[in-house]
Amino acid sequence: MADQQALDEVVRFTSDLIRIDTTNRGGGDCRERPAAEYAAARLAEAGLDPVLLERTEGRTNVVARVEGSDPSADALLLHGHLDVVPAQAADWSVHPFSGEVRDGVVWGRGAVDMKNMDAMILAVVRGWARQGVRPRRDVVIAFTADEEASAVDGSGFLADHHPELFEGCTEGVSESGAFTFHDGAGRQIYPIAAGERGTGWLRLTARGRAGHGSKVNRENAVTRLAAAVTRIGEHEWPLRPTPTVRAALVELAALYGIDSDLTDVDALLEKLGPAAGLVEATVRNSANPTMLDAGYKLNVVPGEAVAYVDGRYLPGFEDEFRATLDRLTGPDVDWEFAHHEVALQSPVDSPTYARMRAAVEEFAPEGHVVPYCMSGGTDAKQFSRLGITGYGFTPLRLPEGYDYQALFHGVDERVPVDALRFGVRVLDRFLRTA
Repeated sequence: MADQQALDEVVRFTSDLIRIDTTNRGGGDCRERPAAEYAAARLAEAGLDPVLLERTEGRTNVVARVEGSDPSADALLLHGHLDVVPAQAADWSVHPFSGEVRDGVVWGRGAVDMKNMDAMILAVVRGWARQGVRPRRDVVIAFTADEEASAVDGSGFLADHHPELFEGCTEGVSESGAFTFHDGAGRQIYPIAAGERGTGWLRLTARGRAGHGSKVNRENAVTRLAAAVTRIGEHEWPLRPTPTVRAALVELAALYGIDSDLTDVDALLEKLGPAAGLVEATVRNSANPTMLDAGYKLNVVPGEAVAYVDGRYLPGFEDEFRATLDRLTGPDVDWEFAHHEVALQSPVDSPTYARMRAAVEEFAPEGHVVPYCMSGGTDAKQFSRLGITGYGFTPLRLPEGYDYQALFHGVDERVPVDALRFGVRVLDRFLRTA
């Protein structure tokens, strides 16, 4: 079991990592190296031999291996990213890079996404070193750069250029699972991620005839683009519940004592009340227009107009996603992927999933564990190139009123100290038996 020092260190490490500003603004504008060096130093103090790797100067990744007691067992990948999204200090109650601990809460950018998990990993591994503990299987630890953008300097680089570091890894665990979801009726649900929608970020380009704004122009690129964007934004995507989502719906229906009628998923979601929020974003593909760029002067019709769309597709439905975009954009607008990554699906009847469930239930017996599919994506997509099955498992027991999912990329991101300590206990319990 995790010792008291580990429970104290996870708080300090979370705070320390938050104070290291690793803002990823995209386009290569980030420097993770100071955080990578911090993490590597903590691992080295635990007797490990961490390796620092860069594709681009300053965009640093850390990889280390903890040797297991069973050399015949497959290895497990335990990974977390070091970069964070931007934060405007003027919008926050506490400076986003202060790492302040106030009233039992650690504040700052990265508190839930995902320097908390990075700190948990460090605290657990260091606790093993003090206690002389070895996990059953090899545990490969990876702290990555660039997850909040393209991952080209992070997990993508590691998977493509350093696969030998992950030899033997068949499964991986990382962010966005095993957190407390309060349903408003007294139930505490702990969703463990067993899938991710694919990433299809799109660039739309409309071309037309440039000309004077006062003249008739039936080949207006802005008009063509606006029509396509409207069609995409208003499109009703059909229901496509995947095996992971079906499993989630069945377990949630059983929890609420209602019929799990998967022939009418929308009706079932209505009956689930607030708990439907765990599932409703992943029963369909989606495409949300997010950016527009056209023109250079008010009285000039431009010859080109560009838009960007955040598209996501379910496992097994990328072809449908592509075909639908072809139809919605029409003959006058071209589209291409600005960023493209696979959808993932992991078994919910695996021994690893069962051990994650058991670890949560041991420390949160009042909770109800269910599988779910993430609406977004993680580094698990890149590591899947190595044949690694990914799960989302960053355990946090949160009090009512903490909207975990809203804190991702949100203002006043924070995590309770007690939640971090719960996470260390659960992660330690899982990893010892995994």
